[in-house]
Amino acid sequence: MTSTTSGDAPADSADLLVVGAGPAGAAAAAHAASRGMDVILADAARFPRDKTCGDGLTPRAVAGLHRLGMGEFLADRPRIRGLELNGWGTRQRVPWPGSDRFGAYGSAVARTEFDDAVRRFAVQCGARMMSETKAVGAQLIGGRIESVTVVRDGERAAIRVRDVIVADGVRSGLGRSLGRTWHRDTAFGVAARSYVDSGRSRDEWMGSHLELRDPEGTLLPGYGWVFPLGDGTANVGVGALATAKRPASMALRPILRHYASMVADDWRISGEPRSITSALLPMGGAVSGVAGANWMLIGDAAACVNPLNGEGIDYALETATMAVDLLGAAGDYTDAWPAALTAEYGHAFAAARRAAGLLTVPQTVPILGRPGIRSARLMSTVVRVMGNLLTPDDSDVIARAWRSAGRVTAGLEDRPPFR
Repeated sequence: MTSTTSGDAPADSADLLVVGAGPAGAAAAAHAASRGMDVILADAARFPRDKTCGDGLTPRAVAGLHRLGMGEFLADRPRIRGLELNGWGTRQRVPWPGSDRFGAYGSAVARTEFDDAVRRFAVQCGARMMSETKAVGAQLIGGRIESVTVVRDGERAAIRVRDVIVADGVRSGLGRSLGRTWHRDTAFGVAARSYVDSGRSRDEWMGSHLELRDPEGTLLPGYGWVFPLGDGTANVGVGALATAKRPASMALRPILRHYASMVADDWRISGEPRSITSALLPMGGAVSGVAGANWMLIGDAAACVNPLNGEGIDYALETATMAVDLLGAAGDYTDAWPAALTAEYGHAFAAARRAAGLLTVPQTVPILGRPGIRSARLMSTVVRVMGNLLTPDDSDVIARAWRSAGRVTAGLEDRPPFR
Protein backbone atom coordinates (compact mmCIF):
# COMPACT_ATOMS: atom_id res chain seq x y z
CA MET A 1 0.00 0.00 0.00
CA THR A 2 1.15 3.55 -0.71
CA SER A 3 0.79 6.63 1.47
CA THR A 4 -1.02 9.67 0.07
CA THR A 5 -1.59 11.93 3.09
CA SER A 6 1.04 13.51 5.30
CA GLY A 7 1.44 11.40 8.42
CA ASP A 8 0.13 8.18 6.81
CA ALA A 9 1.87 4.98 7.78
CA PRO A 10 0.83 1.69 6.15
CA ALA A 11 0.83 -1.15 8.67
CA ASP A 12 -0.41 -4.71 9.01
CA SER A 13 -0.99 -5.04 12.78
CA ALA A 14 -1.85 -2.96 15.84
CA ASP A 15 -3.02 -3.17 19.42
CA LEU A 16 -6.03 -1.08 18.40
CA LEU A 17 -7.52 -0.37 15.00
CA VAL A 18 -9.89 2.62 14.92
CA VAL A 19 -12.08 2.64 11.81
CA GLY A 20 -13.24 6.17 11.01
CA ALA A 21 -11.28 9.36 11.66
CA GLY A 22 -14.13 11.73 12.50
CA PRO A 23 -14.24 13.30 15.97
CA ALA A 24 -15.22 10.03 17.68
CA GLY A 25 -12.58 7.87 16.03
CA ALA A 26 -9.81 10.45 16.12
CA ALA A 27 -10.48 11.22 19.79
CA ALA A 28 -10.41 7.50 20.63
CA ALA A 29 -7.12 7.10 18.73
CA ALA A 30 -5.64 10.11 20.56
CA HIS A 31 -6.64 8.79 23.99
CA ALA A 32 -5.36 5.28 23.26
CA ALA A 33 -2.07 6.43 21.73
CA SER A 34 -1.49 8.77 24.67
CA ARG A 35 -1.75 5.74 26.94
CA GLY A 36 0.99 3.94 25.05
CA MET A 37 -1.09 1.72 22.80
CA ASP A 38 -0.03 0.94 19.24
CA VAL A 39 -2.92 2.52 17.30
CA ILE A 40 -3.88 2.59 13.63
CA LEU A 41 -6.48 5.20 12.63
CA ALA A 42 -8.02 4.36 9.25
CA ASP A 43 -10.53 6.30 7.17
CA ALA A 44 -11.94 5.85 3.68
CA ALA A 45 -11.61 9.59 2.94
CA ARG A 46 -8.67 11.85 2.32
CA PHE A 47 -8.58 14.73 4.77
CA PRO A 48 -9.64 17.46 4.99
CA ARG A 49 -13.10 16.26 4.05
CA ASP A 50 -16.60 17.65 4.54
CA LYS A 51 -19.49 16.28 6.58
CA THR A 52 -23.12 17.35 6.65
CA CYS A 53 -23.45 19.07 10.02
CA GLY A 54 -24.54 22.28 11.70
CA ASP A 55 -20.93 22.80 12.85
CA GLY A 56 -22.06 23.86 16.34
CA LEU A 57 -20.24 22.92 19.53
CA THR A 58 -22.22 22.94 22.76
CA PRO A 59 -20.46 23.75 26.06
CA ARG A 60 -20.38 19.99 26.70
CA ALA A 61 -18.53 19.47 23.41
CA VAL A 62 -16.13 22.28 24.28
CA ALA A 63 -15.49 20.62 27.65
CA GLY A 64 -14.79 17.37 25.82
CA LEU A 65 -12.18 19.10 23.66
CA HIS A 66 -10.48 20.47 26.75
CA ARG A 67 -10.36 16.98 28.30
CA LEU A 68 -8.87 15.68 25.07
CA GLY A 69 -6.15 18.32 25.29
CA MET A 70 -7.35 20.51 22.43
CA GLY A 71 -8.76 23.47 24.35
CA GLU A 72 -6.42 25.92 22.67
CA PHE A 73 -7.85 25.01 19.27
CA LEU A 74 -10.89 27.16 20.09
CA ALA A 75 -8.96 30.18 21.33
CA ASP A 76 -9.72 32.29 18.24
CA ARG A 77 -13.11 30.75 17.43
CA PRO A 78 -16.53 32.24 18.14
CA ARG A 79 -17.61 32.19 21.78
CA ILE A 80 -21.28 31.28 21.63
CA ARG A 81 -23.22 32.35 24.74
CA GLY A 82 -26.41 30.46 23.94
CA LEU A 83 -29.35 30.12 21.59
CA GLU A 84 -31.42 32.87 20.01
CA LEU A 85 -34.78 31.08 19.78
CA ASN A 86 -37.41 32.37 17.35
CA GLY A 87 -41.00 31.48 16.63
CA TRP A 88 -44.60 32.70 16.66
CA GLY A 89 -43.56 36.35 16.75
CA THR A 90 -41.30 35.90 19.76
CA ARG A 91 -37.54 35.88 20.27
CA GLN A 92 -35.80 34.55 23.36
CA ARG A 93 -32.05 34.72 23.94
CA VAL A 94 -31.28 31.86 26.29
CA PRO A 95 -27.75 31.56 27.73
CA TRP A 96 -26.35 28.04 28.04
CA PRO A 97 -27.50 26.52 31.35
CA GLY A 98 -25.09 24.46 33.41
CA SER A 99 -22.10 26.81 33.15
CA ASP A 100 -20.84 25.54 36.51
CA ARG A 101 -20.32 22.07 35.02
CA PHE A 102 -19.39 22.62 31.39
CA GLY A 103 -18.56 26.31 31.06
CA ALA A 104 -20.60 29.23 29.77
CA TYR A 105 -19.61 29.11 26.10
CA GLY A 106 -20.06 26.95 23.06
CA SER A 107 -18.47 27.51 19.67
CA ALA A 108 -18.78 26.69 15.97
CA VAL A 109 -16.19 25.37 13.51
CA ALA A 110 -16.70 24.03 9.98
CA ARG A 111 -16.31 20.26 9.95
CA THR A 112 -13.76 20.36 7.13
CA GLU A 113 -11.48 22.10 9.62
CA PHE A 114 -12.65 20.61 12.92
CA ASP A 115 -12.43 16.95 11.95
CA ASP A 116 -9.01 17.36 10.37
CA ALA A 117 -7.72 19.13 13.48
CA VAL A 118 -8.80 16.27 15.77
CA ARG A 119 -7.32 13.74 13.33
CA ARG A 120 -4.00 15.58 13.24
CA PHE A 121 -4.00 15.73 17.04
CA ALA A 122 -4.39 11.95 17.15
CA VAL A 123 -1.37 11.58 14.88
CA GLN A 124 0.61 13.94 17.13
CA CYS A 125 -0.31 11.69 20.06
CA GLY A 126 1.24 8.73 18.23
CA ALA A 127 -1.58 7.16 16.21
CA ARG A 128 -0.60 5.87 12.75
CA MET A 129 -2.91 7.33 10.11
CA MET A 130 -4.07 5.39 7.06
CA SER A 131 -6.26 7.63 4.89
CA GLU A 132 -8.15 6.54 1.77
CA THR A 133 -8.32 3.13 3.43
CA LYS A 134 -11.74 1.49 3.54
CA ALA A 135 -12.54 -1.30 5.97
CA VAL A 136 -14.63 -3.82 4.05
CA GLY A 137 -14.87 -6.78 6.40
CA ALA A 138 -13.56 -8.59 9.43
CA GLN A 139 -12.32 -12.10 10.05
CA LEU A 140 -13.71 -13.51 13.29
CA ILE A 141 -12.67 -16.58 15.24
CA GLY A 142 -14.83 -17.55 18.18
CA GLY A 143 -16.61 -14.20 18.00
CA ARG A 144 -13.40 -12.18 18.18
CA ILE A 145 -12.04 -10.08 15.33
CA GLU A 146 -8.65 -11.47 14.36
CA SER A 147 -8.07 -9.11 11.45
CA VAL A 148 -9.85 -6.44 9.42
CA THR A 149 -9.73 -6.42 5.64
CA VAL A 150 -9.07 -2.99 4.13
CA VAL A 151 -8.86 -1.71 0.58
CA ARG A 152 -6.45 1.04 -0.41
CA ASP A 153 -5.33 2.06 -3.87
CA GLY A 154 -7.33 -0.90 -5.18
CA GLU A 155 -5.35 -3.38 -3.11
CA ARG A 156 -6.74 -5.57 -0.34
CA ALA A 157 -4.82 -6.25 2.83
CA ALA A 158 -5.49 -7.59 6.33
CA ILE A 159 -4.65 -5.72 9.52
CA ARG A 160 -4.21 -8.00 12.53
CA VAL A 161 -5.73 -6.50 15.67
CA ARG A 162 -6.18 -6.99 19.37
CA ASP A 163 -9.14 -4.60 19.62
CA VAL A 164 -11.26 -2.60 17.19
CA ILE A 165 -13.22 0.63 17.71
CA VAL A 166 -15.74 1.25 14.94
CA ALA A 167 -16.40 4.96 14.35
CA ASP A 168 -17.31 5.01 10.67
CA GLY A 169 -20.40 7.20 10.98
CA VAL A 170 -24.13 6.95 10.58
CA ARG A 171 -24.06 4.31 7.83
CA SER A 172 -21.27 2.31 9.51
CA GLY A 173 -20.34 -0.13 6.78
CA LEU A 174 -18.06 -2.16 9.04
CA GLY A 175 -20.66 -2.02 11.82
CA ARG A 176 -23.30 -3.49 9.49
CA SER A 177 -20.97 -6.34 8.55
CA LEU A 178 -20.60 -7.08 12.27
CA GLY A 179 -24.38 -7.11 12.86
CA ARG A 180 -25.20 -3.49 13.66
CA THR A 181 -28.87 -2.77 12.88
CA TRP A 182 -30.58 0.63 12.75
CA HIS A 183 -34.19 0.55 14.02
CA ARG A 184 -36.27 3.28 12.39
CA ASP A 185 -39.38 2.80 14.48
CA THR A 186 -38.03 5.50 16.80
CA ALA A 187 -37.41 9.09 15.72
CA PHE A 188 -34.54 9.83 13.35
CA GLY A 189 -33.38 13.03 11.73
CA VAL A 190 -33.19 14.37 8.20
CA ALA A 191 -31.26 17.56 7.66
CA ALA A 192 -29.71 19.83 5.04
CA ARG A 193 -27.05 22.46 5.57
CA SER A 194 -25.38 25.21 3.56
CA TYR A 195 -22.87 28.01 3.95
CA VAL A 196 -23.58 31.71 3.44
CA ASP A 197 -21.70 35.00 3.75
CA SER A 198 -22.96 36.73 6.88
CA GLY A 199 -22.34 40.09 8.52
CA ARG A 200 -23.05 38.48 11.88
CA SER A 201 -20.44 35.74 11.58
CA ARG A 202 -18.86 36.71 14.92
CA ASP A 203 -22.15 36.85 16.77
CA GLU A 204 -22.36 35.41 20.29
CA TRP A 205 -25.66 33.62 19.66
CA MET A 206 -26.69 30.64 17.58
CA GLY A 207 -29.91 31.26 15.71
CA SER A 208 -32.66 28.66 16.06
CA HIS A 209 -36.12 28.87 14.52
CA LEU A 210 -38.73 26.55 16.02
CA GLU A 211 -41.42 27.70 13.59
CA LEU A 212 -40.31 26.43 10.19
CA ARG A 213 -42.57 27.04 7.20
CA ASP A 214 -42.35 26.23 3.51
CA PRO A 215 -42.62 28.88 0.75
CA GLU A 216 -46.44 28.52 0.83
CA GLY A 217 -46.54 29.23 4.57
CA THR A 218 -47.35 25.68 5.67
CA LEU A 219 -45.99 24.83 9.13
CA LEU A 220 -43.50 21.96 8.99
CA PRO A 221 -42.44 19.45 11.69
CA GLY A 222 -38.90 20.81 11.69
CA TYR A 223 -36.59 23.62 12.68
CA GLY A 224 -34.00 25.94 11.18
CA TRP A 225 -30.62 27.12 12.41
CA VAL A 226 -27.95 29.73 11.78
CA PHE A 227 -24.53 29.12 13.37
CA PRO A 228 -21.93 31.92 13.06
CA LEU A 229 -18.47 30.63 12.15
CA GLY A 230 -16.44 33.75 12.86
CA ASP A 231 -14.80 33.94 9.43
CA GLY A 232 -17.36 35.97 7.54
CA THR A 233 -19.62 32.96 6.99
CA ALA A 234 -22.42 31.14 8.77
CA ASN A 235 -23.83 27.63 8.59
CA VAL A 236 -27.53 27.77 7.67
CA GLY A 237 -29.62 24.61 7.74
CA VAL A 238 -32.96 22.97 8.30
CA GLY A 239 -33.84 19.70 9.93
CA ALA A 240 -36.87 17.53 10.54
CA LEU A 241 -37.76 14.59 12.71
CA ALA A 242 -39.28 11.44 11.27
CA THR A 243 -40.16 7.83 12.04
CA ALA A 244 -40.84 4.86 9.81
CA LYS A 245 -44.58 5.45 10.35
CA ARG A 246 -44.31 9.23 9.85
CA PRO A 247 -41.55 9.90 7.30
CA ALA A 248 -40.52 13.52 6.76
CA SER A 249 -42.07 14.22 3.36
CA MET A 250 -40.10 17.42 2.88
CA ALA A 251 -38.01 18.61 -0.05
CA LEU A 252 -35.24 19.95 2.14
CA ARG A 253 -33.21 21.91 -0.40
CA PRO A 254 -35.95 24.34 -1.50
CA ILE A 255 -37.01 24.70 2.13
CA LEU A 256 -33.43 25.50 3.09
CA ARG A 257 -33.20 28.17 0.38
CA HIS A 258 -36.51 29.64 1.53
CA TYR A 259 -35.33 29.64 5.15
CA ALA A 260 -32.05 31.34 4.18
CA SER A 261 -33.99 34.10 2.41
CA MET A 262 -36.26 34.44 5.45
CA VAL A 263 -33.33 35.11 7.82
CA ALA A 264 -31.21 37.04 5.29
CA ASP A 265 -31.93 40.53 6.64
CA ASP A 266 -31.56 39.52 10.28
CA TRP A 267 -28.23 37.75 9.70
CA ARG A 268 -27.04 40.19 7.01
CA ILE A 269 -26.66 37.38 4.49
CA SER A 270 -25.37 38.15 1.01
CA GLY A 271 -25.50 35.79 -1.92
CA GLU A 272 -27.15 32.42 -2.29
CA PRO A 273 -26.62 29.37 -0.03
CA ARG A 274 -23.76 27.18 -1.29
CA SER A 275 -22.28 23.76 -0.58
CA ILE A 276 -25.72 22.34 0.19
CA THR A 277 -25.61 18.77 1.48
CA SER A 278 -28.12 16.57 3.30
CA ALA A 279 -28.07 13.49 5.52
CA LEU A 280 -30.09 11.00 7.55
CA LEU A 281 -29.29 10.60 11.25
CA PRO A 282 -30.04 7.61 13.48
CA MET A 283 -30.57 9.01 16.96
CA GLY A 284 -30.94 8.15 20.59
CA GLY A 285 -29.17 4.80 20.56
CA ALA A 286 -31.63 3.39 17.99
CA VAL A 287 -29.22 0.63 16.98
CA SER A 288 -28.50 -2.87 18.20
CA GLY A 289 -25.32 -4.88 17.77
CA VAL A 290 -23.00 -2.17 19.11
CA ALA A 291 -20.33 -4.50 20.49
CA GLY A 292 -18.69 -7.90 20.29
CA ALA A 293 -15.93 -9.75 22.10
CA ASN A 294 -13.19 -7.26 21.15
CA TRP A 295 -14.95 -4.48 19.26
CA MET A 296 -17.21 -1.51 20.04
CA LEU A 297 -19.19 1.04 18.03
CA ILE A 298 -18.95 4.66 19.17
CA GLY A 299 -20.31 8.09 18.21
CA ASP A 300 -22.67 8.27 15.23
CA ALA A 301 -22.10 4.59 14.44
CA ALA A 302 -23.75 3.79 17.79
CA ALA A 303 -26.53 6.35 17.12
CA CYS A 304 -25.21 8.55 19.92
CA VAL A 305 -26.99 11.63 18.60
CA ASN A 306 -29.39 13.92 20.49
CA PRO A 307 -32.91 13.00 19.31
CA LEU A 308 -34.14 16.57 19.79
CA ASN A 309 -31.60 18.48 17.70
CA GLY A 310 -29.28 16.08 15.87
CA GLU A 311 -26.19 17.14 17.83
CA GLY A 312 -23.54 14.47 18.26
CA ILE A 313 -20.05 15.91 18.68
CA ASP A 314 -20.17 15.87 22.48
CA TYR A 315 -21.30 12.24 22.43
CA ALA A 316 -18.55 11.45 19.93
CA LEU A 317 -15.86 12.80 22.23
CA GLU A 318 -17.36 11.18 25.32
CA THR A 319 -17.93 7.72 23.86
CA ALA A 320 -14.34 7.80 22.59
CA THR A 321 -13.09 8.24 26.15
CA MET A 322 -15.51 5.65 27.53
CA ALA A 323 -14.50 3.03 24.95
CA VAL A 324 -10.77 3.49 25.53
CA ASP A 325 -11.35 3.28 29.30
CA LEU A 326 -13.06 -0.08 28.73
CA LEU A 327 -10.23 -1.52 26.62
CA GLY A 328 -8.60 -4.22 28.68
CA ALA A 329 -10.87 -3.54 31.66
CA ALA A 330 -13.44 -6.03 30.36
CA GLY A 331 -12.44 -9.33 28.81
CA ASP A 332 -15.45 -9.26 26.51
CA TYR A 333 -17.23 -6.09 25.38
CA THR A 334 -20.39 -7.77 24.08
CA ASP A 335 -22.46 -6.91 27.16
CA ALA A 336 -20.14 -4.47 28.91
CA TRP A 337 -20.27 -1.80 26.19
CA PRO A 338 -24.08 -1.64 25.73
CA ALA A 339 -24.34 -1.56 29.53
CA ALA A 340 -21.92 1.37 29.73
CA LEU A 341 -23.78 3.29 27.02
CA THR A 342 -27.13 2.59 28.67
CA ALA A 343 -25.90 3.71 32.07
CA GLU A 344 -24.60 6.98 30.64
CA TYR A 345 -27.27 7.85 28.07
CA GLY A 346 -30.09 5.30 28.16
CA HIS A 347 -32.70 7.12 30.21
CA ALA A 348 -32.05 10.50 28.60
CA PHE A 349 -32.22 8.99 25.11
CA ALA A 350 -35.44 7.13 25.91
CA ALA A 351 -37.16 10.32 27.10
CA ALA A 352 -35.81 12.38 24.19
CA ARG A 353 -36.86 9.77 21.64
CA ARG A 354 -40.43 9.81 22.96
CA ALA A 355 -40.50 13.63 22.89
CA ALA A 356 -39.03 13.66 19.38
CA GLY A 357 -41.66 11.17 18.25
CA LEU A 358 -44.39 13.55 19.39
CA LEU A 359 -42.79 16.37 17.41
CA THR A 360 -43.14 14.37 14.19
CA VAL A 361 -46.88 15.08 14.47
CA PRO A 362 -47.30 18.53 12.85
CA GLN A 363 -50.17 19.54 15.14
CA THR A 364 -47.95 19.10 18.19
CA VAL A 365 -45.46 21.79 17.17
CA PRO A 366 -47.67 24.90 17.61
CA ILE A 367 -49.45 23.45 20.64
CA LEU A 368 -46.15 23.14 22.50
CA GLY A 369 -44.14 25.84 20.76
CA ARG A 370 -46.47 28.84 20.78
CA PRO A 371 -46.89 29.13 24.57
CA GLY A 372 -43.50 27.59 25.37
CA ILE A 373 -41.32 30.12 23.57
CA ARG A 374 -42.85 32.94 25.61
CA SER A 375 -41.48 31.48 28.85
CA ALA A 376 -37.80 32.20 29.48
CA ARG A 377 -37.71 29.61 32.27
CA LEU A 378 -39.23 26.90 30.09
CA MET A 379 -36.92 27.74 27.19
CA SER A 380 -33.91 27.50 29.50
CA THR A 381 -35.04 23.97 30.38
CA VAL A 382 -35.50 23.17 26.69
CA VAL A 383 -31.97 24.42 25.89
CA ARG A 384 -30.57 22.40 28.76
CA VAL A 385 -32.13 19.23 27.35
CA MET A 386 -31.40 20.03 23.68
CA GLY A 387 -27.82 21.01 24.48
CA ASN A 388 -27.17 17.73 26.32
CA LEU A 389 -26.39 19.72 29.45
CA LEU A 390 -27.96 17.22 31.85
CA THR A 391 -25.72 14.53 33.35
CA PRO A 392 -26.36 11.47 35.54
CA ASP A 393 -24.70 13.38 38.40
CA ASP A 394 -27.16 16.31 38.33
CA SER A 395 -29.61 16.17 41.24
CA ASP A 396 -31.87 19.21 40.74
CA VAL A 397 -35.60 18.94 40.13
CA ILE A 398 -35.36 19.18 36.33
CA ALA A 399 -32.64 16.54 36.12
CA ARG A 400 -34.53 14.15 38.40
CA ALA A 401 -37.76 14.66 36.44
CA TRP A 402 -36.01 14.04 33.11
CA ARG A 403 -34.36 10.87 34.38
CA SER A 404 -37.67 9.67 35.83
CA ALA A 405 -39.35 10.23 32.49
CA GLY A 406 -36.55 8.29 30.85
CA ARG A 407 -36.88 5.35 33.24
CA VAL A 408 -40.63 5.16 32.66
CA THR A 409 -40.24 5.48 28.90
CA ALA A 410 -37.46 2.91 28.71
CA GLY A 411 -39.63 0.50 30.66
CA LEU A 412 -42.45 0.91 28.17
CA GLU A 413 -40.35 0.50 25.04
CA ASP A 414 -40.13 -2.78 23.17
CA ARG A 415 -36.59 -1.84 22.17
CA PRO A 416 -34.69 0.36 24.67
CA PRO A 417 -31.62 2.30 23.49
CA PHE A 418 -28.69 0.16 22.29
CA ARG A 419 -30.73 -3.07 22.39
